[in-house]
Amino acid sequence: MLRLPFTDPIDVPAAVSAVRQALAEHGIVAIPTETFYGLAVDPRDATAVDRVFAVKGRPAEKALLVVGASLGQLEELVVVGEPWRTRLTAAWPAPLTVVLPTSRPIPAGGATLAVRVPAHPLLRELLTRTGPLTATSANRTGEPAPSRPGPLVSALGDRVSVLLDGGRTAGAGASTLIDATCEPPRLLRAGAFTAPANWAVTVV
Repeated sequence: MLRLPFTDPIDVPAAVSAVRQALAEHGIVAIPTETFYGLAVDPRDATAVDRVFAVKGRPAEKALLVVGASLGQLEELVVVGEPWRTRLTAAWPAPLTVVLPTSRPIPAGGATLAVRVPAHPLLRELLTRTGPLTATSANRTGEPAPSRPGPLVSALGDRVSVLLDGGRTAGAGASTLIDATCEPPRLLRAGAFTAPANWAVTVV
């Protein structure tokens, strides 16, 4: 595992180079987010996506979360209609993940995909240069999501090609997860973001 610092803007160029190399080899990268560390691969790379499922022991029917640098970048993958375009333009970047219809099925998701613009400036800078990446939590399914590099290294070891070491992540909980494919939208997981009352989000 190649471990690189990722706490300062000067760390970004080396991180971009290493991540691009790992992606070219269908490798997995561990990235810090505003919540926990995530496992990053190209969401359109079937070989790499399969590796993430294997590393996590995650059921294949559960799609992987994808993060992007901006709403516009994520529109390469999902369809964003109103009122969600206005809502997400106002809310993002934030620990808010929304499920939206895909423009076409990809290995990381089927008819829908969970997406987020993360509230982590260095990660957004990285994504600007790499394109959207998966960010499913960097843990075996059923185990705690790591907020520090140490547990991640102990659990996943050399199954991860590159670790971007951002130290302890800032978030104390997972991102809020909302299903935006239905009306009214549904809260699938409570988390670090509180949806405005005028979104009329219902609890499952």
